This record gives sequence, C-alpha cells and structure tokens, in this order.
Amino acid sequence: MIIGCPKEIKPQEFRVGMTPNAAQEAANHGHDVLIQSGAGAGAGFEDEAYVTAGARVIETAEEIFATADMIVKVKEPQAGERKMLRDGQLLFTYLHLAPDPDQTHDLIASGATCIAYETVTDDRGGLPLLAPMSEVAGRLAPQVGAWTLQKANGGRGVLMGGVPGVGPARVVVIGGGVVGTHAAKIAAGMGADVTVLDRSLPRLRYLDDVFGGTFKTSYASAGNTIELAREADMIIGAVLIPGAAAPKLISRAQLAELKPGAALVDVAIDQGGCFETSKATTHQDPVYNVDGIMHYCVANMPGAVARTSTIALGNATMPFMLALADKGWRQACTDDPHLMNGLNVHGGQLTYYAVGKALGIDVISPSVAIKN
Repeated sequence: MIIGCPKEIKPQEFRVGMTPNAAQEAANHGHDVLIQSGAGAGAGFEDEAYVTAGARVIETAEEIFATADMIVKVKEPQAGERKMLRDGQLLFTYLHLAPDPDQTHDLIASGATCIAYETVTDDRGGLPLLAPMSEVAGRLAPQVGAWTLQKANGGRGVLMGGVPGVGPARVVVIGGGVVGTHAAKIAAGMGADVTVLDRSLPRLRYLDDVFGGTFKTSYASAGNTIELAREADMIIGAVLIPGAAAPKLISRAQLAELKPGAALVDVAIDQGGCFETSKATTHQDPVYNVDGIMHYCVANMPGAVARTSTIALGNATMPFMLALADKGWRQACTDDPHLMNGLNVHGGQLTYYAVGKALGIDVISPSVAIKN
C-alpha cells in the first residue's frame, strides 16, 4: 500500500501523523511511505530522518493526496484537503464530526473511507487512540488555566497553590475520565484545592480509592455542578460522549453566578465544547472574555507540546495503521471489531450513529458498509 502523510495545515498545529519510527515500521512491512517535506519539523523530525527510515519525501500535499492509497494525519482534513480526497481512498485521522456538519458532508461527498481515531475502541471500553492525547490535554489544562488566571491575561489573579496565609485556587474538574483524572492530578500537584465531578458512581469510587486525599470527588448533578462552580477559580470541562457532541454543562446565564475573572478551560471543544459560551480558539489567540469570565478553548491543545504528543500518538496509532495497510481496511475491520468502531464514513454514507444523531443524517451500520 502507498501510505501518505501530508503536513498539517490547521493553524498552530505542529504535530505530524507519522513519526520516522512509524515510517520505518511501514517500510519494513513492504509499504511505500510518502512524507510531505517539512511535515515533521514542528515536532522535531527533519526530512532526513524519514529518508533514513525508508520513506520518500514529497514536496506537495497535492501529490501525496493524488498518489496515496491511505492518508494518515493528526487533525481533521481542512476544506482544501477534503477537496483532494477521492473515491476509494482511506483516511485515518482524528475527525470529530459531530459538531462539524461541513466536514461531515464533504467527507460523505468525497467517496473516501474515513476511520476516526477518536471512536476506535478497546477490550476495556476505552478509546486507545484518543487516550494519549487526552492524557496530554488533561495535563496541560491546569497549566494553561493557571496562565489564564493571571491578572495580566484577564483572570482573577489567583495563584494555583496559594502561599502561607493565603488559600490555594479552587479548581473544579467536570468529568472523571482520562482528561479529568490527569487534569486533577496536575492541578492538585500545583497545590490547588481540586474537586472532580462525574455521574458514574463506580468511577467516583475508583478515583476516591486511588487518589483519596489528593483531590475530592462529587456527583455531577446539575445543582451540585453549579454550586461548586460558583466557588471555583478555574473550571476544567473534561466531558466526553464518544463520537457525539459534548453536553452543555454551564449556560450563558450561569456565567453571572461565577466569580469574576474565573477561568473556563474547555478540553471538550473538539466535540463542540461543554460550556454554552465556548468557541474554538487557537494557540496564537487562546483566550477570550464573556461576561467577565475567561474562556480557554484551544481545539488542538496537545499541539502545543508537539514532540511529546506526536510520539505518544504514533505509539498508539502504529499497530492500527499497519493492520490497515497489511490487510486492507475491510479485512482489518472484519478481524478487529474495535477498529470497525472507528469507521465513520464509507462510500458516500455515514456509518457512526452518534454523528448521525447529532447532525440529523441517515446512518448505515459499519457491518453493512463493509460489504459495499
């Protein structure tokens, strides 16, 4: 198979879809790997490293899209990239379709087969290709939230750990999954007073058993959420419904109940955001003010630490990429139902129920699509 990896073109996205190690593995399996010149530079991987690994460096994305059987990326294809996709081509990347009708319709129209990292599952009910980036984003969230809290950036002017005689920042993390757990660990490590909210009692018991004393836990009822939010200096939105649009947990009207200058960090922004006032921002212009509340809603947070993120993502995606290349997508998905769960679009049809529900588009089962 010809595997192509173009340079990411989303603003301030420095990650790359394939590391030189992944390229070497694919080449060792007999595949032809095409890397766009400069694609890895933002993550510290120069063209020469890919050549040494057995890949060919190609100058333009157009040539890669025109030549490759499978396109491997990090972020969802941008409008110009979607125009280059073709019937029968395989796209393997993050998609986050539920809040993005334009992308969804373009991918359906392209005729390409699109497998989304964020909906591939594992035996434990986890999301193995989302998890490494969730870990990175979770660990970054208190760091960027602490910056947002600084007075010069519009925040309350509160130090995360306080000082002797002055209490620490109060941090509420909504969602006790991978993002929330890592966010809570880092925020607590910075000395903050941290509470994690979740609706799963088993998950709350697990967090309490493992981290009891490090941070507190509480049930995420609507009343309890806003009660804790009123006292918070920072609120980290870490809620995920796999493949679906994120629920709105704090409304525009409720902003008036929060402390002036409080920081909202919406890690769920890729899925539409979990605060009603959230809108995607970039690393270049990450924060905005709504009614005196500071919002940090960067849609590709892990891109800020591109080298760590690229290596972590590559470690997770490489076995699936090789399976798709070695067997072809139909056989690979037939052999692995967890990879089948990643199938979002095929042959001009949507194949992921949560996206169809969010956007009002008819959906066919992946098991039916695979036979077409």
